[in-house]
Order: sequence, then structure tokens, then C-alpha cells
Amino acid sequence: MGAIAGSERMSDILTDQTSIEFQLPRVAPVLRLPVAIVDYASAVGLLLAWAKARAQPRLVAAANTHLVTTARCDPKFDAAIRQFDLIVPDGMPLVWYLNLLEGAALIDRVYGPTLMLRCLEAAPDPYQHFFLGGSPELRQRLEHELQNRFPRLQIVQGYSPPFGSWDESEDTAMLSAILAAKPQFVWVGLGCPKQELFLARLRDRLPPAVYLAVGAAFPLISGAVRQAPPQLQKLGLEWAFRLSMEPRRLWKRYLINNLLFLCFSAHEVSRRVARWFWK
Repeated sequence: MGAIAGSERMSDILTDQTSIEFQLPRVAPVLRLPVAIVDYASAVGLLLAWAKARAQPRLVAAANTHLVTTARCDPKFDAAIRQFDLIVPDGMPLVWYLNLLEGAALIDRVYGPTLMLRCLEAAPDPYQHFFLGGSPELRQRLEHELQNRFPRLQIVQGYSPPFGSWDESEDTAMLSAILAAKPQFVWVGLGCPKQELFLARLRDRLPPAVYLAVGAAFPLISGAVRQAPPQLQKLGLEWAFRLSMEPRRLWKRYLINNLLFLCFSAHEVSRRVARWFWK
């Protein structure tokens, strides 16, 4: 599927949903992980097509350097994330990697919180949304913010699992809540890698819907956590802004994973140059 120009209005693209057939976009390996070469418009179009069909659970992840390096270093997580139907390039380093090594010609990332907002804006009024994750207070704040932005948004229930680990009974309670609500979209904000492992583990039991692991989108959209200025995001420096806000909690995630991503990427570039040279 060719990428749809980001300047086109989503309402124009989706005017006649019944006549649009979306195919999976081309994927390319980022440190061996299959990441879609996709922009916001084509990603939202595909998600709405899946939601309309509602034939099976569809799992969607937003990949940044943390997710990619975790998959590279942890076989269990790698196996889990490969069960996802769509992995979008959430971080600018992934966009640069795809452009340099795969000729992707992407001009922007597909940032999880922005993808969520664009999908909520474009979804038809009857489509219903379920929010899984965060505290009850955070979910209430998120839902209030979203209802202000999108007055006709249909929010059906939600679920706040306990912090830390939980047992089989908690899985059953969450699945029962989703089944009873019958949403088209389930937005999952449990944090990486917990949310991806959770969805992969329960994939065979999930009711048909589109499940999107959006990580920090809940606190960012609700205003509970400040977002980095757009200029820093474009330069791939959102991590530095968030690290300055929460250094004790995030230093390991950003500094170690960013360094690993650089090392793994340099090795891949060297390998491809050597292969080209010895042809």
C-alpha cells in the first residue's frame, strides 16, 4: 500500500469507507523487527478498515528505540511483538533508519499519542472506544479531555488493572469487560513491554476489535504529563525532554536503550557496507 500524503484531510480520504480496501503496508526490518513503512493517514485508514470488518482481534504497536532494543535483547518479548499485525515507527530514529537503509522516504514518525487522536477524530460516530490501563483517576481525566475535544466520541466503560502483576482472575475480568462493552477500539496504556506481552499472551482469547498499545498516551493526552515541544520531537529529542522531567524513573530506559540502538544500528550499517563492497 502506498503511503497517503499527510497533507490530505482524513475526512476526504475516508468519505466512502465502504469502497476502500486497505492492504497491509510494506514492512522493513529495523534491527530485525518488521516495522511498517507507513504515515498517519494510511495507518488510520487501515485501523478503521480493521475496525469496520471486526473479523478478529488486531494488535497494533508503536515502536521506538526502547521497544526495538528490548525485542533485540529479549527473545520472549521478540516472540510476543511478532504476533502483532502492525508495528508503526513511533520514534524519529526509526524513521531515519528506515530512510537510510530501506529507502522509505518517510517525512515523519507515527507517534502513538498523535495516532490515537487522529484515529479518534476520524472514527465514525457509532464506533465505540474502551480504555484499558492507568488509574481510575487518570482514565477519568483522559476521558474528560477526549470528550471535550470530540463531543460525539463514544466511550464504553474502561478498566484499570492493579499495578504490578496480576493473576488469571484479573485477565478474565478484563476480557469479560471488553466482551460486554463490544468496542471497535481498545486503547491499552499499560506501558512497554507490559502492554505488548499482555496482548500477545491473551491474543487467542481477545474479542474482535483493534487493540492499540499506546504506552504513555494516556498521561500525555490527559495533561497529567507534559509533552515535549514539537521542535524537539522533530529532532528526535523527545527522550531528552522526558528524561529531564523524570530522570530517576526514565534514565535507564532512554540512555541505555538509545545507546544500544546506536550500537546495533552502526553494526547493521557496517554489515551492509561490507556486503556491498565484497559483491
